[in-house]
Amino acid sequence: MAKSSYSKVDEYGFERSENFNYESYDAFMSDYMRVLTRRAQRWNALENNIFRNTSVLKRFIRKGIPIDRRTDVWMRISGADKIKQNSQYSYSYMKKQIHNKAIIETIKIDLPRTFPDNIYFISNEALPEMLFGVLATFAHQNKEVGYCQGLNYITGLLLLATKDEESSFWLLKAIVDQILPQYYISTMTGLLTDLDVLDDLISKYEPVVSRHIKAIGMPWAMGTTKWFICIFAEVLPTETVYRIWDCLFYEGSKIIFRVAITLIRLHKPEILGATELGELMMCFKAMRSSEAVIDCHQFMKDVFKLSGNLSKNSIQKLREKYKK
Repeated sequence: MAKSSYSKVDEYGFERSENFNYESYDAFMSDYMRVLTRRAQRWNALENNIFRNTSVLKRFIRKGIPIDRRTDVWMRISGADKIKQNSQYSYSYMKKQIHNKAIIETIKIDLPRTFPDNIYFISNEALPEMLFGVLATFAHQNKEVGYCQGLNYITGLLLLATKDEESSFWLLKAIVDQILPQYYISTMTGLLTDLDVLDDLISKYEPVVSRHIKAIGMPWAMGTTKWFICIFAEVLPTETVYRIWDCLFYEGSKIIFRVAITLIRLHKPEILGATELGELMMCFKAMRSSEAVIDCHQFMKDVFKLSGNLSKNSIQKLREKYKK
């Protein structure tokens, strides 16, 4: 397959790496386009009836939400719609209250650092303006969190998916206030607790990997903080991240642990082959371009096959054990 079959920029505007495997991607996309067409037909056939049966809805979401439905479905299943309806103030009103110079300057500094390799953020002035609007409005209305690095990447991907500033704001609120509470506060207690939970889970599911990583001396925070704080943005391919978020918005934060366990299991040989910290860190970074994660449809099947019977209750018990 000729290398010119696909652009050097992906469907969401991100530049592909120099070692991008175009041949493998072409094989994947030829199958995935059929999957997308089939899934869109199934969603269209059921229309709103899909929301009346939770088992059907979960199955459909795990198989992927059609691109043209993502914004509406995400708003509905994440609880963002309810947050919006119950809010005392509208987004447009809250946006007009932006005034804190320190917050404004901090966000403005981060704007050009957010996806500098994405052509839509580089060539379209509207996207950085929308990104600023969402982040600054959120920071002013949530005094406990304010602005936290990592939120710019999440919001950037929300905007690329929804193309809508207001929807991205309410979805960000659902993530920070409900799905990942205490991740983005100054102490990051929720994040630190969940890193300990992941350590416990890997010790249980993959004890050999756990011992190897500890022997090398890599703290879980060093290798996986971005997995949690950015919800895999800039860690995995964009379409794979969106497929993960489909499930995250419906099933909650346990999906992050399922994905983390799956990534460890799929890359076990490479992890065990690392002999020192630098090699191990490169192994974790290289996961972004592995064929196992580029094929997002198969990867999501692996997530629910390789991560075991991980329930919300079991995660909550571990969180209570390691609560900071």
